[in-house]
Amino acid sequence: MLYNSTENKNEVVSASQAIAQGISKDGGLFVPQKLPSYDTDTLKSFLGLNYKGIAKKVFKDFLTDFTEEEIDDCVNKAYTAAKFESDNPAPISYKKYNGNDANILELWHGPTCAFKDMALQILPHLLTKSLKKTNDGKDAVILVATSGDTGKAALEGFKDVDHTKIIVFYPVDGVSPMQKHQMTTQDGSNLCVCAIEGNFDDAQTGVKKIFTTEEISEKLSNNNMMFSSANSINWGRLLPQIVYYISSYCTLVNDNKIKLGDKINVVVPTGNFGNILASYYAYCMGLPVNKFICASNSNNVLTDFINTGVYDKNRNFFTTISPSMDILVSSNLERLLYKLSGDNDVVTKDWMTKLKTEGKYEVTNEVKEKIKSSFYGGYCDDNETKSTIAKMFKDEKYLCDTHTAVAVSVYNKYVEETGDKTPTVIASTASPYKFSKSVLEAVNGSCDDLSEFDMVDKLNEITGTAIPKPLLSLKDKKSRFGDVVKSENMPEYVLKTLGVK
Repeated sequence: MLYNSTENKNEVVSASQAIAQGISKDGGLFVPQKLPSYDTDTLKSFLGLNYKGIAKKVFKDFLTDFTEEEIDDCVNKAYTAAKFESDNPAPISYKKYNGNDANILELWHGPTCAFKDMALQILPHLLTKSLKKTNDGKDAVILVATSGDTGKAALEGFKDVDHTKIIVFYPVDGVSPMQKHQMTTQDGSNLCVCAIEGNFDDAQTGVKKIFTTEEISEKLSNNNMMFSSANSINWGRLLPQIVYYISSYCTLVNDNKIKLGDKINVVVPTGNFGNILASYYAYCMGLPVNKFICASNSNNVLTDFINTGVYDKNRNFFTTISPSMDILVSSNLERLLYKLSGDNDVVTKDWMTKLKTEGKYEVTNEVKEKIKSSFYGGYCDDNETKSTIAKMFKDEKYLCDTHTAVAVSVYNKYVEETGDKTPTVIASTASPYKFSKSVLEAVNGSCDDLSEFDMVDKLNEITGTAIPKPLLSLKDKKSRFGDVVKSENMPEYVLKTLGVK
């Protein structure tokens, strides 16, 4: 299987090249030239496999320049019970909300208590093997822009990995206190964390600009280094996310919630569009999906796009209680547009250029219709998010975080609007204890001006839910990183951190 850029079909690379490079030289994203096809018999063969078994099957279809032994090694090291609490890193909790089944796919049982672990525990293994195949001898410099969860998950995944260095940028006022504490206390000799003055979009734009600045890349090359990415712009980040949608379908069949071949709906709280895109790729491969429900917070640029076909980032930016979704430029949407336009790199590049220069673009009527037929876009504000957390806990004794609550709320609106009772998987993306202030306010009415870890303890006392061990271990850790820079100074900061002149 080969991959090409969404903005230049002539740039064709292997899987290992796509993973090592992270992003195309022209700024486009790597996509597989053709997706594998899974019919009912293929899905049936997955039913008897555990999560690792499904992952190995899927990876072998996409990573064709990896040996079977290499893939087995990556999967076996990534998805261990020691890291994910059990042999199933993606369990489903069967709950109800307003009388509707809410099959909650819990993706946050990993070492950083967020869904990003599902990809970022295996990406370092994929990347180090890719580097040996394509750029033997060079160190990889991993640049990360994070709205909260990716940063910690990437730091945890890449800490002390040979021949890698990682620099994480986060918006200084755009992550939760727990997310910030997770990042700034991170152990490891090969990493650095820096806040930027601005929001996530500023950080993401800054990272992409560094990637595509030839002068900077040449300086790294002269020092035996090369850039790569741990954001979902890297295919090695997106591919592992396809696995848990296939796994969740198999779980529903094995638990007699659906029959093999039945369609499901998928609900994803969405910011950068990578998580929901992974489910769409699974659908294109043969997973029976009826509707993709894209759930946003008050930064509802995706909701408006799905409903109108116009993507317009020229709008107010809101800092919400679901900060990982506080995004106005959804990078992975580019991959969807490329596919829906019939793999048209010219028109995709034109839309992305307009987004950079004008802040908006409008897709064709044909693409609009394709989006409307497959996707539903909805959003909720912070008050609705908190009321959803409170109701879910009151009715089901189930505590969800501020992002999962957005998904549950929007799913409820979808059912009320459409009457569609198709069995549904709701992606739960983080532990509620990562956002203890907002969750505590939702279930308790206030948080009494407590410190972060006092709020964690109070939430545990009130709800009786378990505090994840990785978060408990942070209580007495001291911050290692406190730098703050302007977004325009990110290139200089990177070179200085790497000791490159």
